[in-house]
Formats: sequence, C-alpha cells, structure tokens
Amino acid sequence: MDFTPIFKAVLQLWYLIPFFIFIAIIKSSWFKGIIGEFIVNVIAKIKLDKDSYHLIKNVTLPTDDGTTQVDHIIVSIHGVFVVETKNIKGWIFGSEHQKMWTQQIYKHKNKFQNPLHQNYKHVKTVQALLDLDDLQVHSLVVFVGDSRFKTKIPDNVTYGMGYIRYIQSKTDIVLTDAEKLAVIETIESGRLTRSLKTNREHIQHVKEIISEKANQQHCPKCGSEMVKREVKKGANKGNLFWGCSTYPKCRSTIVFQSE
Repeated sequence: MDFTPIFKAVLQLWYLIPFFIFIAIIKSSWFKGIIGEFIVNVIAKIKLDKDSYHLIKNVTLPTDDGTTQVDHIIVSIHGVFVVETKNIKGWIFGSEHQKMWTQQIYKHKNKFQNPLHQNYKHVKTVQALLDLDDLQVHSLVVFVGDSRFKTKIPDNVTYGMGYIRYIQSKTDIVLTDAEKLAVIETIESGRLTRSLKTNREHIQHVKEIISEKANQQHCPKCGSEMVKREVKKGANKGNLFWGCSTYPKCRSTIVFQSE
C-alpha cells in the first residue's frame, strides 16, 4: 500500500500542530492560574498606593511537611494580607465552614476545596514566620474570571475588584512603619529562591498530598468528609459503608468498596 498521499496530507497540515498545542495550554488549569495571578497583580499595582502597600508575589515558604506556595502577600501598616487566587468560571456555591464548595456550569457540577481552608495553611505559615497574631494577618480569597457567587459568602471572599475594597476597609494600624519593613525583609529572606527546582519540588509535594487524599470520600450532598461506619443490625450486619460525618444533620451514605 502506498502511504505517500497520507504523508503529504500530514505535511500539509503541520501548521495546525502548534495551534492545537496553544489551545491546550490556554485551557489548562496552570495557564488559568497564571492569568488569575496576573490580573490580581495588575489591579493591586494600579489601585493600591505603592508607598502604603507592598506586594510580594509567588512566595514559596518551607513548612514542617514540605513547602506551601502563596499567590500574593500584601504588606501594610494595616496588616499582612495573604491572598489566594481562584480563576474559576460558573456558579459558585459554598459557605465559610464547608470543606468542599461546588462549581456549576449549566447542569454540570464539580466539587473543589473550600479556598478559605486552602488558604488557612498559608496564613498560619506566614504567622509563624513573622510571629504575628490573628489581628495582624488577614486571609483573603479572590475569584477572577466569569464566575458568580450564588450563596452568601464571607467578606474576605471576593470577586475581581472586591479584594481592593476589602483591603482598604482595614483601617486600624496594627504594624508600625518599622515593623512593616521588618515583615517585608523577613518574607523576602525566609522565602525559597524562585527557580524551576523550587517549583518542581512544590508541585511534587502537592501531588503527594493529592495522592494521600485520593481515597478520601466526600458527601455528595453537603461536601463534608465521609467516615467509615459499620452496619449494627439487620441482614447486612457487619458490613461497612461510608456515612456523612455530620450525621444526623446529613444522612447521606455511600456503599463501601473494599480495596
């Protein structure tokens, strides 16, 4: 069989390969994260007085179990703002204390970790590094992109420009000018050097965490953690099942699949 026509057709379409690679990149979660962080950076530089607010981006800090990566840290005499960025589209459902939030695009629903819980480790790492209390460090989540909140959310979960208003709403002076400068110096000296190696090591650490959590179950109704329970009576006595940890508030169950 003569494959020459096929090879010629492939060669004629070679220029489409970079196009498809480009499409795959811009649709990736990595690229969306980069764009989200860029938007937050630009807004901060335009809307926040650089003499009053100091922006530090992409900060990787060492922790007891590896590393944690903070999207943005904004330092002022009104406190240290630890900012987590989310570039997610669709309707967003969630409350302050829910472990999992829901993203809905038309009829499709997807669960993701409560970003406030995700940012909690960042905040505690920063507090430990700087020896600051809860009044001096603020957790802040910023959603960018085509997303809309469909449930009541805390003031420190914002959309777009809302995070600037939240930062400017903090008017109490909790750091002196000297302390502000010391905080900036400590973060800069305490962070890991920005490099491909640092990024790879952090990504590997995140993958390990994800792998550890892969076997965890979350309630399909409320998003809370599911726990293993045993049937106490009846024909199925002794069998295991997943039950919602908030029982009896939520009575959702999942049939247990043994490993």
